[in-house]
Amino acid sequence: MARRPRREEHENHDRWLVSYADFITLLFAFFVVMYAISSVNEGKYRVLSDSLVSAFKNVQPSSADPLRKGPPQAGAAPRPIILPTSPERDGKLEEQARKMQGMAGNLKQSLGSFIDQGKVRVTQSKRGIAIEISDSILFDPARAELHPPSVTMLRAVAEMVKNSDNLIQIEGHTDHTPIRSAQFPSNWELSSARAASVVRLFAESGVAPQRMVVIGYSDQRPVESNDKTDGRARNRRVTLNILADNRDEVAVLQSR
Repeated sequence: MARRPRREEHENHDRWLVSYADFITLLFAFFVVMYAISSVNEGKYRVLSDSLVSAFKNVQPSSADPLRKGPPQAGAAPRPIILPTSPERDGKLEEQARKMQGMAGNLKQSLGSFIDQGKVRVTQSKRGIAIEISDSILFDPARAELHPPSVTMLRAVAEMVKNSDNLIQIEGHTDHTPIRSAQFPSNWELSSARAASVVRLFAESGVAPQRMVVIGYSDQRPVESNDKTDGRARNRRVTLNILADNRDEVAVLQSR
């Protein structure tokens, strides 16, 4: 019986497409990873920033060449993007500065006798006005009740600030001498209670309570060494900070 002839199988010429597809997939993944880890081009970013500022603020972009080539020098600080200030904002800042300067002058004049005795210090900075008052004219040792003469002085300060809208941060400070009493287990309670006494007097004198905050620093913010008697006397103080325009920082500002 004759054998049936064997059917020849045709060769698949498209098998290379499988390897090609795998290669293209890996190549695509490689470029995705490279794009993801690439850094932002600083020059193009500055060009975009200057263009947006020019469009919305109607000012000329920076004349410096933002696309200069070459890597940044070692240790060089990154160039900040400085947004232009408006004349309106500049006018408000100047008005605020004049207002604070006038208030500082009035406070120094009103507290002149205490300043001459070295019991009060009035300083002004960009932050605002700081009135540092020695505890010797405010409280008895280890107490938080105000002396009657100091009440008159503090009411005069309250009269000067009650019609403004500046926030007031009142800090209590002690020296490093430990205190252990039923009322004040430590200097933390004493410093906080002394600052609270001043805040309560200010509130009674017409200063809006929402403008004030109490901070007790205990002995953690000394201005002089506690090794000497004069230094400890200086460190026992209450500081009234009349803030210039730092509304968002009133509860967290560090002592000067």
